[in-house]
Amino acid sequence: MNRLNALVDIIDRHTPEDGTYPSTLPGVTLIRASSPTMPMPVIYTPTLCLVAQGTKEARLGETTYRYNAENYLIASVELPVMGSVIEATEERPYLCLQLDFNMAELSELAICYPGPLTEAQDPPAGIMLNKTTPELLDAAVRLASLLDTPHDIDALAPLNLREILYRLLTGPQGNIIRHMAQAESRLNQIARSIIWIRTHFREACRIEQAASVAGMSRSTFHHHFKAVTTMSPIAFRTHLRMQEARRLMVSDAVDAASAGFHVGYESPSQFSRDYVRMFGVSPARHASQLRKLS
Repeated sequence: MNRLNALVDIIDRHTPEDGTYPSTLPGVTLIRASSPTMPMPVIYTPTLCLVAQGTKEARLGETTYRYNAENYLIASVELPVMGSVIEATEERPYLCLQLDFNMAELSELAICYPGPLTEAQDPPAGIMLNKTTPELLDAAVRLASLLDTPHDIDALAPLNLREILYRLLTGPQGNIIRHMAQAESRLNQIARSIIWIRTHFREACRIEQAASVAGMSRSTFHHHFKAVTTMSPIAFRTHLRMQEARRLMVSDAVDAASAGFHVGYESPSQFSRDYVRMFGVSPARHASQLRKLS
C-alpha cells in the first residue's frame, strides 16, 4: 500500500460518517464528506490541511484556493473564508487531516534549525498552497497510524508532529513558516491586528486602532494587511460581520434586522446591501434557503 492509500485507509476507518472528528492526536482533526458541499463560512486558524482524497476550495475575499492530495494548504493567520468540498462521492469521499500549529513548538524548531529569513517588502499571504512531498506524506501517515495504537500516542505523537513541522520548515515554503515563528515579523504584526479586529468586529472601530496594535502607520498597515488577507481591514471586518449574521439567522433563527444590529449595523438597509454584495441574495431569503438545506 503506497503512502497516500495508507492515509486514505486510516482516515476512512476513523471517520464512519460525514463530519469533523477531533482526534486523540494533539491538534489533529479528521474531516470526511461523501458529496460536494455548498460554500460555508469558517474561520481558518493557523493550520495545515493535508487532503488524502477529494478536492476542496477555500475562497478568501476574491481569491480562490483549490487543494487536493497533490498540494497542501497552510493558513498562517486567522482568516474568514468560504469553504466548500467540490469533489467527493460515496465511493471516494473527501478525506482530510487538519493539524493546528503548535506555535511554541514551531518557534523552538525555527531556533534549532535556523535558515535564511528574508523579509520581503510585503509579508507572505495568509493562505499558501504547496506541493505535497513524499517526506511530508510519510510523516503524516506515521502520525495518523497512531490512531490504531492509541497506547503509543503519548510517546510517539510528539516526535511525529515535530517531524511534520520540520518538513514544513525545511520545505519550499519554509520562509513563510519562519515568519510565523518570528514574533516581530510583519506577518505576526498583522496576525495580532486580526485577532484584535475579530474581538471588536461589532464595534465602529477606527483603523488607526488596529494599526496601533500591529505597530504600524495607517498607510503601512493597510498595505501589509491587504497583502496577507487579500482585502482591506474594513472589508475584513465586513466578512466577519456577515459570517456571524448568517450564523445567527440560520442556527439561532434570529431575524435579519436583529442579526444586522447584533453584528454592528445601525442601518438595516446598509446591512442588507452588504449582505447581498457578499452572498448574492437578501439575508432573510438566504437564511430561509439555508435552513431548508440543513
